[in-house]
Amino acid sequence: MLPYKLVYHERYDLNFGSHIFPAVKYRLIRDRLLGEGLAEEADFIAPEPVSREQLLLVHTEEWIQKLERGTLSYHEVLKLEAPYSRRMVEAAFLAAGGTLLAARRALADGAGFNIGGGFHHAFPDHGEGFCAIHDVAVAIRALQREGVVRKALVADCDVHHGNGTAAIFGGDRSVFTLSIHHFNNYPAVKPPSTIDIHLEDGVGDEEYLARLRPAYEAAVLGFRPEIVFYVAGVDPYEDDQLGGLALTREGLYERDRLIFDIALRKHVPVVVTLAGGYARKTEDTVALHVQTAVALRDSMKEWARRW
Repeated sequence: MLPYKLVYHERYDLNFGSHIFPAVKYRLIRDRLLGEGLAEEADFIAPEPVSREQLLLVHTEEWIQKLERGTLSYHEVLKLEAPYSRRMVEAAFLAAGGTLLAARRALADGAGFNIGGGFHHAFPDHGEGFCAIHDVAVAIRALQREGVVRKALVADCDVHHGNGTAAIFGGDRSVFTLSIHHFNNYPAVKPPSTIDIHLEDGVGDEEYLARLRPAYEAAVLGFRPEIVFYVAGVDPYEDDQLGGLALTREGLYERDRLIFDIALRKHVPVVVTLAGGYARKTEDTVALHVQTAVALRDSMKEWARRW
């Protein structure tokens, strides 16, 4: 049995059809974790969709109504870059509920893992880059509203800049945002995060880890968050179709361990969300996401031995 819970719902599939975002990966990740004996059925828990009240802590009433009623304009669908469907909206609401549930489990257990989420391009009044609802922001605001968390850190290691995250939390001293990303990549406009690490084309394991470690460690030690939300995109992978960096499988494992180890050693709970992954072979994307779950298991075992 894993030392943390895996949050998953069978309706996580965004129903994009033939699309570069492999939404089928969520089911395949679950199947692989079980098939390889890395997880048991008892390790999985299912979320409920977030409430309208919780959504409105981040998103506008108008945007939520458009999603619910299917009244997005042509330009809003173009900006979303994904086909609209009611099942897509249901999946987005469930994913936000999953990230909130994973955060609650992290506060109780030290870590929580949402097999979904990480939709960091969503803005309060529109969606972008396959992201309709900003699950991480909704979870942070819900926890803050309840008074269980005051300060949160978002560590975004997706290959693409977390523009929605930066815009939502800009000027908010209660949330520290760190984004390490390929600079010459989507999105074109990158609102400032608390810390932005802009990487040039083709950066590999050594430089990536050397740039990430001091910035992230300083953020955890200096800001002293009560919870870390890890946007664990695997699209920095060297064979990713929407990438531009050159991390190996081994480098991505070391990246994950770095994020987990620094937080857990300081007794800061960690929430994992998957975000992007567009390897030429879907099975590679699935394997890399599964590797993140293994890295969390390994870090928690190390943390348990130390404490």
